[in-house]
Amino acid sequence: MPVPAAVHVLVLGGTTEARRLAESLAGDRSVRVTSSLAGRVAAPRLPPGDVRVGGFGGPGGLAEWVREHRVDALIDATHPFAAAMSRNAAEAAALAHVPLLALRRPGWVAQDGDRWHSTGSLAEAAGLLPALGERVFLTTGRMGLAAFAGAGLDALWFLVRSVDAPEPPFPARMEVLLDRGPFDLDGERELLRRHRIDVLVTKDSGGDATAPKLTAAREAGVPVVVVRRPPVPEGVPVARTPDEAARWVARLHASG
Repeated sequence: MPVPAAVHVLVLGGTTEARRLAESLAGDRSVRVTSSLAGRVAAPRLPPGDVRVGGFGGPGGLAEWVREHRVDALIDATHPFAAAMSRNAAEAAALAHVPLLALRRPGWVAQDGDRWHSTGSLAEAAGLLPALGERVFLTTGRMGLAAFAGAGLDALWFLVRSVDAPEPPFPARMEVLLDRGPFDLDGERELLRRHRIDVLVTKDSGGDATAPKLTAAREAGVPVVVVRRPPVPEGVPVARTPDEAARWVARLHASG
């Protein structure tokens, strides 16, 4: 009997979940996995399997790549805030007539003692800061710092933590901390203490790698401005873990 062809899965994103999914799929001979990284991080951690770096030129370009490389399934494992790429993935999957799954880690949930302020955007988060504190720990990444560069925020001091150095525009008074998670609780406690942080700003990225800052802020009574994540495009099924996504691929292969 002929051996069935391996199902070709294109995984979009360089998140921890994307890498774990690629590791899982790469161990299955019935699956060929290709990971696509945006290329925004200078030295990304490369997953196993085939890897491509860079954009596709919009949903049409992604759909063309999917058809040209005979991709059987598309998994959007991008960052929870990569809304534009998620929309492109949904449109490309429809154009190329391939199934699409979104892999999204669960968001964080406030606990007793948390002083969270939920916002819908970075600009809204910036508007809350003058009433909350003067020394801000900004953990929203190097993109979008322009929202905190407004004239009304000149009196504030920012500690900006990111993997790569940010580019202007950015806050007038700022110290940059180049670091990559995971972060531990003791380190986050010391960081808040040493820099005399009195307000934390974060995106609801979810996951364990950067969650200790929330615990440290709770212990210190520091308010946290949490930017809500955008929704997954309508009609796209969601897996919460890499294992759940791998089972989706297995069912797809079995039915094909």
